[in-house]
Amino acid sequence: MMLFPAIDIRNGNCVRLVQGDYKQEKIYSNSPADVARQWENDGADYLHMVDLDAAKDGTSGNIETIRGIAGTTTIPVQVGGGIRSVDTIRSYLSAGVDRVIIGTAAIKDKTFLKEAVRLFGSQIAVSIDARNGYVASDGWTETSDVKAADLVKELEAIGVTTIIYTDILKDGMLKGPNFQELDTINQLTSLNVIASGGVSSKADIRQLERMDLYGAIIGKALYDGTLSFKSLQGDE
Repeated sequence: MMLFPAIDIRNGNCVRLVQGDYKQEKIYSNSPADVARQWENDGADYLHMVDLDAAKDGTSGNIETIRGIAGTTTIPVQVGGGIRSVDTIRSYLSAGVDRVIIGTAAIKDKTFLKEAVRLFGSQIAVSIDARNGYVASDGWTETSDVKAADLVKELEAIGVTTIIYTDILKDGMLKGPNFQELDTINQLTSLNVIASGGVSSKADIRQLERMDLYGAIIGKALYDGTLSFKSLQGDE
């Protein structure tokens, strides 16, 4: 199972939110590039980056920071947050981003999603952020009437190959992922499923591995020191 250290960027800083609440922000570094180098040096195989400003408002001043990181790191980078146009996708991919994550637009603009998948294939992933089994959007500020399980089936039919599944109520709480929901989603589909939200211990990671998930994103636990990324490398 692939492990993805998370770098969430807001106002140029590396931050973490609690349950996606922009009012519950903790700044960990004013240099996301330094954080990226740290995870790379610690042995990460892939970075997961989110532009929180773009996710909420559709606009951002963080794009050049993200492009710079993607262009200098030697490991793959996936990026999400406010991806709502083919031009934005092309901009990221041309800067060295390996996979672009579509979130809100996957719910609200299926024409765009289909076009993105047609043009870029497996370089497109979709983020499914769920609250009580229903998909949230717009930086987690809105909850739709779309069931996450139904969206997964639709994405598979469209040709999406990878999804990032986040249980918002688990995110940033350091109380473990929603294993039951993740297992249900993983059993439901042949898509690559990346777990996000609540991963806070080696036991959590081992449980996700036993569930045969493609990957897991680790955020707050790394920044608060609950988990050491180095200690996870090669650990059985």
